[in-house]
Amino acid sequence: MKVDVLAETVIAAPCERVAAYAADPSHAPRWYANITSVEWLTPPPMAAGSKVAFTARFLGRRLAYTYEITVHEPGRRLVMRTDEGPFPMETTYTWEPYGEIGEHTRMTLRNRGEPSGFASLGAPMMAAAMRRAQNKDLAALKALLEH
Repeated sequence: MKVDVLAETVIAAPCERVAAYAADPSHAPRWYANITSVEWLTPPPMAAGSKVAFTARFLGRRLAYTYEITVHEPGRRLVMRTDEGPFPMETTYTWEPYGEIGEHTRMTLRNRGEPSGFASLGAPMMAAAMRRAQNKDLAALKALLEH
């Protein structure tokens, strides 16, 4: 069973500021509740082909995985992919100006993948937990950038 979870928010900050902050993996532990550490495996700045190692806690388990950046369109879209573990996943961020003069940003966060083996049995529960986490993470990002 495939998992495809999309969350979005509107942040009262310009698109360039939101995208620059959210696309920098070094900031992830500040707004992702489950991410505990991040390490660049290739030198910044980010570009297609960059690799970043993440350590996280999800559903009570410690996870370590490496994302490879597959698409980086600064200020517009970022796509990262990992093939590691029982749940290969692709994460996509998009940003677009929102409002009459673009003083706000509409950001989407999408995670999708196809769990294999034992993990596939828990896919519906995993999707629900991911949805809760993504909404919480976007709320934290919004709070950080709107202060």
